[in-house]
Order: sequence, then structure tokens, then C-alpha cells
Amino acid sequence: MNLDSPRTAAIIGASSGIGEALARQLAAEGWRVGLVARRLDLLEKLVVEIGPGTAIRRIDVADPKAAAETLEQFIAELGGVSLVVISAGVGNLNPTLEWTPDHETLAVNVLGFAAVAQVAMRHFIDRRQGHLVGISSIAALRGSGVAAAYGASKAFQSTYLDGLRELARKSGFPIVVTEVQPGFVDTAMMKTDQPLPPTIKRLLVAAPEIAAAQILRAVRNRVKHAYIPRRYGAIAFLLKRMPRPG
Repeated sequence: MNLDSPRTAAIIGASSGIGEALARQLAAEGWRVGLVARRLDLLEKLVVEIGPGTAIRRIDVADPKAAAETLEQFIAELGGVSLVVISAGVGNLNPTLEWTPDHETLAVNVLGFAAVAQVAMRHFIDRRQGHLVGISSIAALRGSGVAAAYGASKAFQSTYLDGLRELARKSGFPIVVTEVQPGFVDTAMMKTDQPLPPTIKRLLVAAPEIAAAQILRAVRNRVKHAYIPRRYGAIAFLLKRMPRPG
């Protein structure tokens, strides 16, 4: 995909973090952007900075049916889109296994994610082209004792995106599905059970702007999968092969 030509992108979860950074970078490159998120006040502030021509809409992905209906209407109002990025997500540490935080995680990261991804894919199949980017996490690679629901929800996203990619292949249309698996990115989503030592933080934690730039590079190259930052590719290799302690 040529990111230098004027196109329209919809970013789900654009009010902060990676989604916000992507909105800024796409707008700076001449894209028309449609931004959706639960916190409309933050989107309104972002529009002032990005400039006119940016469309916004409130969507709460925790309500999958309403989110899907609103997104479908929003895409139609934009006149169609060529790129959809799903950046909305929730992450909770829950070592005591309370139901409320796990329910929120699964509602947003599983049901909400699938609902908006379906809207995007139906739109691209109708248009016979398009690019869907789903931001999952390296947490999908291994279960976590302090965030079991989060890791499981990200594993669902990985498998779901793989299924949508196969659907796109069978359609015969030039529809690209890219899974982005970030490691630690310096956003409100980054939660650890213990503070990271300064040296480790410098090595493993990326700024949202760096993550966004690498995601857009993956979009340009139309890749199926990208670790963000790229050094997490080596970490993922080890995680897949390291035995559990004990």
C-alpha cells in the first residue's frame, strides 16, 4: 500500500497510546483519518491538533453490537476506507482472579475485537480490497499468572486474525490482514507486576511514536505479522521455546 497517496483510514482506539500516535502520523502523511474511541473528549482535543477533515465518533468496544453498528455507519459516512486499525484494548493484572476485571478484558479484547474486525472485513470484501491491522500483543505467546485473561484474549486475537487472513486469501481479493504484536510500549496499557529496572526499561520499552512508525512500515510492506519493536522477534523466539520453571 502506498502511504504517500491520499487515502482514508479508520483507527479504533485512537484517543491515546499507539492509536493516537498512528492518527498523528497518518494525518501528517496526508491521510484522511476517521477516529473512534470511548473517550470522545480526547478525540476532540486530538482533532484540534491534527486539523480539519478529521472525523470522530464515540464507540465503546465493550458493547460489541453497538460498536459494530456504529462503526459500519461511520465507515459509510467516510465514503469507505482502505485501512482499518484496531488499537482498542484493555489490560488488567488480576492475580487474585476477580471476575470484574477479567470480564472487562474478555468483553473488549475478544467480543469487541471480533465485532469490529468483522465490520472491517465485510467492508473490504465488498470493496474487493483493503488492509486490516489488528494490534494484539506478545502476551499472546505464553500464559501469565498475573494476567491470565489478558494473555488468553490476545491469543484469541492472533488466531482470529489468522482466520480472517485465510478468508481474505480465499476471496481472491487483494485484502491484507496484518497482526502486530507489541512488547512493552510506554502507554497506560503497559502494566507489570513489578517495576522494570531502568536498564531493562531502556532496552525493552518503546515510545508510542516509535511503535506507530514501525507499524506503518509494516503496512507499507503489506506484511502478515510484525513484532513491535522489532527486537521482540528474538524475545518471541525464546518465549516459544523456553520451558516453564519447575
